[in-house]
Amino acid sequence: MVDFIADYYKNIETFPVLSQVEPGYLQKLLPDSAPMQPESLQAVLQEVESAILPGVTHWQSPDYFAYFPSNSSVAGFLGEMLSAGINMVGFSWITSPAATELEMIVLDWLANLLNLPQHFLSKGPGGGAIQGTASEALLVVLLASRDKVLRQVGKDALRRLVVYGSDQTHSSLQKACQIAGVHPENLRLLRTERCNEYALSPESLTDAISHDVASGLIPLFLCATVGTTSSTAVDPLLALGKITKRYGIWFHVDAAYAGSACICPEYRHHLNGIEEADSFNMNCHKWFLTNFDCSALWIKDRNALIQSLSTNPEYLKNKASQGSTVIDYKDWQIPLGRRFRSLKLWMVLRLYGVENLQSYIRNHIKLAQHFEHLVAQDSRFEIVATRTFSLVCFRLLPSNKTEEYVNKLNHDLLDAVNSSGKIFISHTVLSGKYILRFVVGAPLTEERHVIAAWKLFQEAASSLLENS
Repeated sequence: MVDFIADYYKNIETFPVLSQVEPGYLQKLLPDSAPMQPESLQAVLQEVESAILPGVTHWQSPDYFAYFPSNSSVAGFLGEMLSAGINMVGFSWITSPAATELEMIVLDWLANLLNLPQHFLSKGPGGGAIQGTASEALLVVLLASRDKVLRQVGKDALRRLVVYGSDQTHSSLQKACQIAGVHPENLRLLRTERCNEYALSPESLTDAISHDVASGLIPLFLCATVGTTSSTAVDPLLALGKITKRYGIWFHVDAAYAGSACICPEYRHHLNGIEEADSFNMNCHKWFLTNFDCSALWIKDRNALIQSLSTNPEYLKNKASQGSTVIDYKDWQIPLGRRFRSLKLWMVLRLYGVENLQSYIRNHIKLAQHFEHLVAQDSRFEIVATRTFSLVCFRLLPSNKTEEYVNKLNHDLLDAVNSSGKIFISHTVLSGKYILRFVVGAPLTEERHVIAAWKLFQEAASSLLENS
């Protein structure tokens, strides 16, 4: 299997980055039922090669520039292998003390790298826990904030709770509200403007809160973002934090993608104001060379989570837990069971070291700067949003054409480059404009891949403009 994976990485540039199969393709290739007798690993791997890999979109390809990255590394592999081999279910301290204690230690390490406030460290009133995804992290802190307020005002007030974010906030906020029972009409996704770089305006938040309070509603929760999905906008944390403190609103900061960059001193200022936050999240599996899944969540007051999510059945009771001398991470998350995920983050931090991780981030940002420079040199294209990290937002913009025409043209451009199989990118819409997103972040990406991608854009653009 190790040899097979090594060969996969050796040949990864030969595969179409975006899978080119049609829906339902696999049903035609595999039998209708499981085999009655065991088959050889060689036969299984042959079928992986012939049937499974054609249906894989290759996130680790150096020509993958879509969404945000999902990093893997040798260190991450090793941690995953060891975790799978040990295969413990570490829901409480006693089920594997090392799993709980290593998680506390590595999240303290990472918190210190990010220069997070002391109350997020395990020795303080809060601490960190590894969740599966940023969506899970957001859900658990929303539940904690909901229950904290309902204990004060009564359960019947659920229909009056209001949640705030910007129109650039990740859709996981909407899903968390659906799960938490927040009424759909009480989710405020406040409009952002290009003149503010699509960041959430403190004035618009204050206005929305004032209106809701006057209407007899209860402002509950704000999700601010450092590095939004569409354009990597950075919300003004300090100003927003002061507003939430004034109204007693839970302040969550989502830095799922861009948090990794903040281990570099020159990008740490994007977290200024984090000391006002009640919770903070970043995905180590996005841009930190840690295999999926590994989403780090820090919370200011661990008791808020525990009061909301704790269960204590007889069959889970033990001396350490009953004595309140340990952390039981089952009370910090949705499921009971949890994997030994801290192993891979620990291995990444140790086998790379901080300086190499910083260089890795800086190199991707440098490559994005290079791509941005190439785009700016071609008068047929425009840069649509300020590049803050390693995402470039751009579009093809022929002169004297309607917005509707330009949007369709860029949609066709995206289809053309993706269907070539040579690269994979994704899109967004900003201020009604259809935008192409080019994110540098795959571990194997080099300058030659960025240059080749730009040539593909230019050739596809020329073809579309000639035929329009």
